[in-house]
Amino acid sequence: MTEPADLALEQVTKVFAGHRAVDGVNFAVRRGEFFSILGPSGCGKTTLMRMIAGFEMPSSGEISIRGQSMLGVPSNRRPVNMVFQNLALFPMMNVGENVAYGLACQGVGRAEREARAVRILERVGLPGYEERQVTQLSGGQRQRVAIARCLVLEPTLLLLDEPLGALDLKLREHMKLELKQLQGAFNTTFIYITHDQSEALVMSDRVAVMNKGCFEQIGSPRELYHHPATNFVAGFVGDANAWDVTPNPSLGPGLGVTLVSGADLRAHGRIGAVGHAYLRPEAIALAARIEELSGLPNRFHGKVSAVLFDGAASNLVIEAEGFAPHIRATLPQAGALAGVEVGARLAFGFSAEAVKVFPA
Repeated sequence: MTEPADLALEQVTKVFAGHRAVDGVNFAVRRGEFFSILGPSGCGKTTLMRMIAGFEMPSSGEISIRGQSMLGVPSNRRPVNMVFQNLALFPMMNVGENVAYGLACQGVGRAEREARAVRILERVGLPGYEERQVTQLSGGQRQRVAIARCLVLEPTLLLLDEPLGALDLKLREHMKLELKQLQGAFNTTFIYITHDQSEALVMSDRVAVMNKGCFEQIGSPRELYHHPATNFVAGFVGDANAWDVTPNPSLGPGLGVTLVSGADLRAHGRIGAVGHAYLRPEAIALAARIEELSGLPNRFHGKVSAVLFDGAASNLVIEAEGFAPHIRATLPQAGALAGVEVGARLAFGFSAEAVKVFPA
């Protein structure tokens, strides 16, 4: 017998004053999965999270946790805990009291809840922190206390509402790894919402890309990045050159497009009268001479107009002759072109498979 999903939503819709904030969403999350909901501000992801937590009720549809319907079940009766962006730790309580607070609300005796708080703090890498004040902790330590306060209750689902949004860049990068390791250690199902694609791609087993109340695509980070299913996903997930295009029948059905600049491209994908084409900067090959790119169907000359240094993944901005006004290409970290400078002339090219084309 197949065990039920930890979380399943069927045709869930939420309407506010005639506006469909969430519109017919369907998905299921497996036990122990790190599942992220990625989308821009206002797409409905926070409303969706609040319905899972029980803070909002859906206008229609079904929400179930491990096969049990949650419709009409209040938030405090659901096997769910939530980590908010502001963490909501109690400054008047020490770390141990913060972690044990939920256990106290459940009526767990003092000795047991203190012992469980000690054990969970050890597991999140904060042994001996029970007597510390919250104000004495770093941002990363406060994050771990907030997570420990939820995990000590042994929830089926841990919901995380953009918990890294208030951290500085370096700490945010560190906490991505921390969260992924914690989730693996506890094997608790994480539902994570974010507008930051880097967070979703780095940490998740699967990601749902949300737009205007609907899911555009659900897949692994690799699938979303390399095989976007829609125009929105191609433009939202990862960095890409993007152009308006029209079909070019002279190159064969479904094999070619023409940019508004007049350049012809070999590509894969069918469009109607107009569409959009996307090309990742790292999919572009660079060479000193165009003859070196003879194996690629799309080849052009250009001049470097800017070098965008960013450590391990710097980009060139190339003024392309007979092509778009400019194109961004990832700069190799080794080889003859590694030290290329502004004003240099070079050739660039890419395969037909690298160009993702979608209807407008």
